[in-house]
Amino acid sequence: MSTIEKADRIKNLPPYLFAKIDQMKEKMKQKGMDLIDLGVGDPDLPTPPPIITALQDAAKDPKNHRYPSYSGMIEFREAVSQWYQQRFQVTLDPRSEVISLIGSKEGIAHIPLAYINPQDCVLIPEPGYPVYSTATLFAGGHPYFMPLLKEKNFLPDFSAIPEEILRKAKLMYLNYPNNPTAAVADQSFFAEAVTLAREYQFVLCHDAAYTEIFFDGYQPGSILEIPGAKEVAIEFHSLSKTYNMTGWRIGFAVGNPEAIAALGQVKTNIDSGVAQAIQVAGMQALLGDQTFLDEMRTTYQERRDVLIVGLKEAGFEVTVPKATFYLWIKTPAGFTAEECTAHLLTNAGIVTTPGNGFGTSGEGFIRMALTVNKERSAEAVERIRKLDF
Repeated sequence: MSTIEKADRIKNLPPYLFAKIDQMKEKMKQKGMDLIDLGVGDPDLPTPPPIITALQDAAKDPKNHRYPSYSGMIEFREAVSQWYQQRFQVTLDPRSEVISLIGSKEGIAHIPLAYINPQDCVLIPEPGYPVYSTATLFAGGHPYFMPLLKEKNFLPDFSAIPEEILRKAKLMYLNYPNNPTAAVADQSFFAEAVTLAREYQFVLCHDAAYTEIFFDGYQPGSILEIPGAKEVAIEFHSLSKTYNMTGWRIGFAVGNPEAIAALGQVKTNIDSGVAQAIQVAGMQALLGDQTFLDEMRTTYQERRDVLIVGLKEAGFEVTVPKATFYLWIKTPAGFTAEECTAHLLTNAGIVTTPGNGFGTSGEGFIRMALTVNKERSAEAVERIRKLDF
């Protein structure tokens, strides 16, 4: 039987970055290499016990064995509203301004289906989370990449976007604190983005997955704190990184009611919502004791400091991040991002992510995730010191 040809949207898709890294890791494992994995941003810390207990109890209740609401249980959406009020002093209507997601990735990937016609323009930060561009391509849209450069503190330069592109734009993705650069944005930047979106009438999609991982007295804000933001903005958050629930697949989107309804319309035709027992556990996460977060941040900060000190002593140029659990590290002279990644993996067993995998502006950088314990982080530094760069 002849092979049936795949759709162009699949054939033209670049390989998903982390799948490629997994293949490299597997090859080194087969050679017996002891790997220290600083590649994918998957927390190694466990989900807090009260959240697990809430899931266990909810799973026993037969009412949670049936199809959930597409938009999410009203109790979960009320919990999200309460959390936003406490954390950001942002008031949300749980019925019209909150929707549950099967992880924020799902919502980020589906929002273009609600707005993008073939050849419509989507403004995308680059380097950036690969899903922004692949979701745009799946919807038939045209990505316009906004470079994130060190000299601009890894913030997009809105003044460099041509007028004709702004007029064509239907969506803009932003992500602060940022993956992969670990950069942060202040409220004046968000205000500029909101003003631009209101002027050119596009939907501002803010990926806020890392707002709860911060250090040194810094605390990230929400784009919805900006006056008028709800007219144009939708913000995506996830319980994955905040509560170490990456495998649970639960997140939410909040903000502009029309955008929330449009995303909900897509979801009703694609999925059947988040399992109710997981939503009950999510309510416990959002409304339960939050002291766990301070302990988590302390753990990540200790790892950050071990790696930063060691990397600088080894001659690497790296900025101390105020948020996220990533380090964005300049590659040594004479090494491309992929060459540096391969050198670290094959000669030291250290898994990192090449910056150009997040976009061409990421060339010259690698990303490390703070997802191994302090002792293994120290060992990684010792291995790096022995390498020839």
